[in-house]
Amino acid sequence: MSNSQTTELKQEILERVVRAFFTPDFEEYVRLIPYDMRPKGSEVPYRCCVYKERAILKERIKAELGFSLEDDIEHKLLSTYAKEALERKTPEKDVLTVLDAACVGCVPSRIYVTDLCQGCVARPCQSACKFGAIEMVNGRSKIDGSKCKNCKMCMKACPYNAIVKLAVPCEDACPVGAINKNQNNITRIDFDTCITCGKCVAACPFGAVYEKSQIVDVMKNIIDERKQVVAMIAPSIAGQFNCSVFQLKTAMKKAGFSDVVEVAQGADITTLTEAKEFEERMAEGAPFMTTSCCAGYNNLVKTGLKDIKEFKSTTGTPLYYTAQIVKEKYPECVSVFISPCVAKRKEVQENPNVDYLLTYPELLALFNGRDIKFEECEPEQYEVESSKQGRNYGVSGGVSDAVISVLKDKNLAKPYIINGLNKESIKELKQFVKNKECPDCNLLEVMACEGGCIGGNESLKPQRDAKKKINALLEQSKDITR
Repeated sequence: MSNSQTTELKQEILERVVRAFFTPDFEEYVRLIPYDMRPKGSEVPYRCCVYKERAILKERIKAELGFSLEDDIEHKLLSTYAKEALERKTPEKDVLTVLDAACVGCVPSRIYVTDLCQGCVARPCQSACKFGAIEMVNGRSKIDGSKCKNCKMCMKACPYNAIVKLAVPCEDACPVGAINKNQNNITRIDFDTCITCGKCVAACPFGAVYEKSQIVDVMKNIIDERKQVVAMIAPSIAGQFNCSVFQLKTAMKKAGFSDVVEVAQGADITTLTEAKEFEERMAEGAPFMTTSCCAGYNNLVKTGLKDIKEFKSTTGTPLYYTAQIVKEKYPECVSVFISPCVAKRKEVQENPNVDYLLTYPELLALFNGRDIKFEECEPEQYEVESSKQGRNYGVSGGVSDAVISVLKDKNLAKPYIINGLNKESIKELKQFVKNKECPDCNLLEVMACEGGCIGGNESLKPQRDAKKKINALLEQSKDITR
């Protein structure tokens, strides 16, 4: 299953859950979703039979209802899960879950000698291996997995390209080694190590790694006439829908939100606060300072890169400041952050001013499930107009550009961008910590996703298209003032 197909399947399930929610019998309509999607006699696109297909659809629906998939109770009906979702007071803690039945396509990750091996006399692979992991068996190289350190030196040395790495996409994508296989060769996530960057979700070609959705929790509050539900939209949303952010505000109000606030408003506070902190640190002789708005990076600092904490800005994220503003204005409201970021789910859990998170696909499902034509909505201005710099926070380089724009001495900053967290960029960060310097740099912007938030795994549009739409918004936005 290609990533585009997994995305389409997930989107269809989300929209069916939304439509079911607004029927007279949510529980029964949810129970019937696998049968409606794969009726008897229909084409079975992914599995051996319609019954297997329905069983896996049931698991996918459970994740969209907000439940873990690891502890499956086989006889439990989907209608029961739907009922429990309606009765749930708070979402489950761990934000990711793995669908075991879908996670069956990957061999163990290892360095492997293929049939292309010619058994050459020079034995360059054997000479290159520093760990004695390669021996000759029946005239061909063989790797002892217990000794192999996956250094890939044998791969580089082989003149026939006969040695390859058998990759596991989710493991390869994880920058912190939080993913491994259990005794049944099924993916498991170490949540003590995981930074919830979401790269595994995007990388899995089987759609086996899922976020636990909070869409039912949000819809429950939307239909409760006693509740005031306020949406806070991330800056990158400007590039995600075929309409303006001003039309989005109208569409979201039609979907049931009481008010819509740009998180770019909070980004302006982050910019001014972080710029002041940067000037103070440089005056005190600090070698460099890193930004603090990326949730994936902040999680990395908490779990696997604690030594860099002294160099990280203590400034709050744009969401932090926006949520404060919202709760001050609407003390009793239910606040919902709209974002493309899995890591923000952790930040939301830790922030008492934010109640729930919806991703862009979930918002799209809410629109489609309620038959709201957002591209046809009339535009509505925001009560507070955000700056050009705040609205550009979702693009890599946007944060450092914003900070520099308000410095008293713009020549003070020498920016450097970590454009995506991976094993190599984390090594680079560790080197900066070890040497206590960032060569030719003193303002280090760190983004977990390549391209910034527009590269988040729950984005709807290609980065090029998203950037074009954001740039159009920036042209009609004002500059931030100190």
